[in-house]
Amino acid sequence: MSSRTASCLCGQLRIQVEGEPRGVGICHCLACQQRTGSVFATLASFSEPFKVFGTATEYVRAGDQGARFRFRFCPVCGTTVFHTEEGESGRVSVAVGAFADPGFPAPRVSVYDCRRHPWVQLPPGTKVFVKDPTPEG
Repeated sequence: MSSRTASCLCGQLRIQVEGEPRGVGICHCLACQQRTGSVFATLASFSEPFKVFGTATEYVRAGDQGARFRFRFCPVCGTTVFHTEEGESGRVSVAVGAFADPGFPAPRVSVYDCRRHPWVQLPPGTKVFVKDPTPEG
């Protein structure tokens, strides 16, 4: 099984994941725009096992539907590297840019399209949701 390591800018905080991502997606919500300083966030979800190296500062944010996300970022350089969802054990979402790998798989899902900047073009075949998809659909 192959492994990948994502890192903050200064290298102090790293996460090593195993295998291929469960999914890769883009989020255009305003919270992700503010959190990243970009117009969207690109995240890859991985199942356990994963290993964290270094020290992280945490910030918990509630999503629109009540889910609580625990973001981990480097206390030295401020880079957000990964997050988990409270109550959802066994998986982690990692910022795709933290892998610093231009060959990383393209996103397949785009959420909060209602907040997407009109000049942002999605990869062909991307499944688009106006907001966050509900568990029912």
